[in-house]
Amino acid sequence: MTATRENSRQAQRNAAMAVLAHSAACDIARHLEAITLPAHEDLREAENGLVMVRARISGDGAPFNLGEATVSRAAIRLATGEVGFGYTLGRDREKARMIALCDALGQSDEFAGAVETKVLAPLRAVIASRRDQKAAETAATRVDFYTLVRGEG
Repeated sequence: MTATRENSRQAQRNAAMAVLAHSAACDIARHLEAITLPAHEDLREAENGLVMVRARISGDGAPFNLGEATVSRAAIRLATGEVGFGYTLGRDREKARMIALCDALGQSDEFAGAVETKVLAPLRAVIASRRDQKAAETAATRVDFYTLVRGEG
């Protein structure tokens, strides 16, 4: 039962990190203002770096190095001991720091509910809204092709 609970918490953490990574920094900052933040310290100052992007041809081919991508990362520890990590594509150090802070708060029993309701849920709604808008725009330009069979001979 403990392993199942741990897997569930890890899945929730992964989902939260995906939402934060796909959100704009200004949106994360705006929603974080609704939470009274506890004392925290930077374990790893936000920094930029490179990661190697690997790819495969046709999904099951041999992997190869496609190129490098710029990323920002940070690590934060709350006064209560929870450690959060933040990674994001690009050179936005502040976004990486906010992601790390949200990750640490999400692991805290005291702040996990507030992060879910005041930060993650609104960000999920924004992402879903953008996805629905893009789907509607794509559907508006959809063309249905069909073939007529001619009855010759």
